[in-house]
Amino acid sequence: MFLTLLNIVVPVFAVVAVGFAFGRRQRHADMGFVNLANVVVFCPALVFSALIQNPVSVTESWPLILAGVLTIVLPGLLLALFRFRGLERRTLVVAGMFRNAGNIGIPLMMLAYGADQLGAIIILFVLSNLLHFSLGLFILSKDAGRWQWLKNPNVWAAMLGVLLADHRAMLPEFVYTSADLLGQIAVPLMLFALGVRLSGGEVGDLGMAFRVNLAYLLAGAASFALVAWLLPLGNDWLRLLALSVMLPPAVLNYLLCEQYRCQPDKMASIVLLGNAMSVVTIPLVVYLTLTYL
Repeated sequence: MFLTLLNIVVPVFAVVAVGFAFGRRQRHADMGFVNLANVVVFCPALVFSALIQNPVSVTESWPLILAGVLTIVLPGLLLALFRFRGLERRTLVVAGMFRNAGNIGIPLMMLAYGADQLGAIIILFVLSNLLHFSLGLFILSKDAGRWQWLKNPNVWAAMLGVLLADHRAMLPEFVYTSADLLGQIAVPLMLFALGVRLSGGEVGDLGMAFRVNLAYLLAGAASFALVAWLLPLGNDWLRLLALSVMLPPAVLNYLLCEQYRCQPDKMASIVLLGNAMSVVTIPLVVYLTLTYL
């Protein structure tokens, strides 16, 4: 099991390492255009195609949907009570709320709990994306205006995906295929851009990053316990939620902080260290959930 988990987590670091090496060789490489293209083209395509391929049934899955929202929002509210010197509150809150639910979360959950849980796994992934590109952007866009997030194409891609999920015939199939191809670029490019950022020597205090990740793990565990007590959730859903709140910070957090000039160097260190810590925390959570749930 541990070797299989490494086979999922290590490629994440491998792509970051390639970006780091590239950044070292191309000292004056400007990733601004690439990051902008990722936010406004590739990420919206990923969100749209994920929703089209995995329609969400609100009536059947409302306990999981509500639990998914709470396990994202509650850790952010708890972390807002903390203070870390030199770290803006919006950076802290966003780092704690949004986890790596896509490129790590989906394969990990399928590996640990079975492919038959894919529908529920996708619901948690979609919820994370919807909140990331609405509430997350609302929090980050202080200097750009609180309603600037409405101009973000990811929000509209999510809405369009929800509306068209059950009506695919309204558009020709090549539209969906094109969106899927564009969406496949998003995650590797996020990781590569993170590596380039790290190569510039602008990584923040790793001690601070460790404390932030530790605070999130505690906040996530407390949020999960409260949600499990309040809502009618079966063991299958509880396992998925337990693992989802222990996932490392989303690489997209760094990309959005770069776009909104919200301490991207500190977010880079939080994301990097959080993913490193997940090599220990994730196998522990999987063991505990399979043993006691």
